[in-house]
Amino acid sequence: MGFCFDPESTDESKDFKFHEKKSTEMVEEINLDAVVEEFEAITADAGRIQRETLKKILEENNEAEYLKRWGLNGRTDPDSFRACIPLVSHKDLEHDISSIADGKNQSILTTKPITTISLSSGTSEGKPKFVPFNDELMESTMQIYKTSFAFRSREYPVKNGKALQFIYSSKQFKTKGGLAAGTATTNVYRNARFKETMKAMQTPCSSPDEVIFGPDFDQSLYCHLLCGLIFRNEIHVISSTFAHSIVQAFRNFEQIWQELVSDIRDGSLSNRITVPSIRTAVSKLLKPDPETANIIYSKCLKLSNWFGVIPALFPNVKYIYGIMTGSMEPYVKKLRHYAAEVPLMSADYGSSEGWIGVNINPKLPPEQVTYAVLPNIGYFEFIPLRPQKQGSCTLTTEPQPVGLTQVKVGEEYEIIITNFAGLYRYRLGDVVKVKGFHNSTPELQFICRRNLLLTINIDKNTEKDLQLAVEAAAKLLSEKLELVDFTSRTDLSSNPGHYVIYWEINGEPRDSVLQECCNCLDTCFIDAGYVGSRKIKAIGALELRVLKKGTFNRILDHYVGLGAAVSQFKTPRCITPSNNTVLQILSANGVKSYFSTAY
Repeated sequence: MGFCFDPESTDESKDFKFHEKKSTEMVEEINLDAVVEEFEAITADAGRIQRETLKKILEENNEAEYLKRWGLNGRTDPDSFRACIPLVSHKDLEHDISSIADGKNQSILTTKPITTISLSSGTSEGKPKFVPFNDELMESTMQIYKTSFAFRSREYPVKNGKALQFIYSSKQFKTKGGLAAGTATTNVYRNARFKETMKAMQTPCSSPDEVIFGPDFDQSLYCHLLCGLIFRNEIHVISSTFAHSIVQAFRNFEQIWQELVSDIRDGSLSNRITVPSIRTAVSKLLKPDPETANIIYSKCLKLSNWFGVIPALFPNVKYIYGIMTGSMEPYVKKLRHYAAEVPLMSADYGSSEGWIGVNINPKLPPEQVTYAVLPNIGYFEFIPLRPQKQGSCTLTTEPQPVGLTQVKVGEEYEIIITNFAGLYRYRLGDVVKVKGFHNSTPELQFICRRNLLLTINIDKNTEKDLQLAVEAAAKLLSEKLELVDFTSRTDLSSNPGHYVIYWEINGEPRDSVLQECCNCLDTCFIDAGYVGSRKIKAIGALELRVLKKGTFNRILDHYVGLGAAVSQFKTPRCITPSNNTVLQILSANGVKSYFSTAY
């Protein structure tokens, strides 16, 4: 999420209290019981809270040009709202949001002018989307953070420790109209409230700000690891926005650990750190410490294939925290390898457009995690997805949306959000499954992105279908080999078209093994339209392309070059024809190709 927010502009919430530490600095301490009590109160009658929330949104924005355009005429009831305001996607709002960003009319979508623009990661569609943000959404972020922390602290109490946070900020800039703009995560990290909240959670970041906001990703990553090791006995939490960033960090650690140990032993920073601000800030933390260096060196030598490296290096870590669902699920296996017995905890459910729910069951493994919807942070509707029994993610003809409390356990839905920043009946594009209720608010399981499809004619395979196929095929690799990452596309350059799956592998499997993997991928797409089309040759043989080592790092570099924050990066799972640069990177880094003989 991203915001431009003045921390002096709000009163302190009743669920914070103050105490004075040894220094003169006043630190907010979260009253966990009060936060949980508030959550229980707003979820006890979620239907009423939803009606009140919608009324508040519409009353605050009754002068917005967009609402007048659709003839709402000041009405605030759900029936009138649904009758007048259409369902929209981002494409429908691009002109209005561009007008806001260009300074032509900042009150098109809201009565109060929008002053901040947040950028999505851009990995889904090849370019970032502009999304409006305001003070109210910052308050939603604080509520999500506090609520999630309160429930986590019941199971894993954390106090007076530090967090090793693999977070990275990209540059902010001004739009044509002078609005502050940056990636969603960047705007959060640059906000004073973020640091205050981390202190309130008793887990301030182990790295100085200069590392987080450094201009060079590799140098920041190196220093995150180094600072974590300096404070290794104080690290209680290891986290990042996405699981990918944590896995990436420890993959790098495997290559540079001896250099890090040398820095700690000698008390001097590696020459690879050339950014003056980073070098100055981190050097202040370093002093010769041969005892700690010897301990780290000894522990690393004893590890087998880096299994359990996290608890070996950080003996007091309580849990590992980050988004581990959806496109992050493929990294969970590797993260478990590094974590050993340390619990993995999936972070809360949101997007650049807004928050949806909070993880109130922190002991659930990432594969089973659910998110309880907070009924006061937006108005939510759900489009039922009627089963077609095609693949693992349901795609359907469209019935009318239902309200938050009208969803049914076991059913799948597409989420529609209305928020305080000018998005009305906005199709988020996420498919979720209702797993149960907490009081009267549903607990949702993320299933997949609805618009990420491999399709050539009547076939429809989603990100989840791709993930399941890849997981099954990767099991055919020997234990010494690892699938680093993957993506896909449809190749329509020849007739018939066919699927292309790209793999980067840490090692060199035999050709016979990769051919078997290719066949397995083909047969694991069980969508009826795909199977039928393959049998009659309406879709060509699936192609598995093996990539050079480091290809996905090059793709990451490409997105960072476009202004994306590393913390917000998600490997695109389906590359569209418009994403030309990524297609060129994939094409230039192919090593071998295999075609399925399964049909």
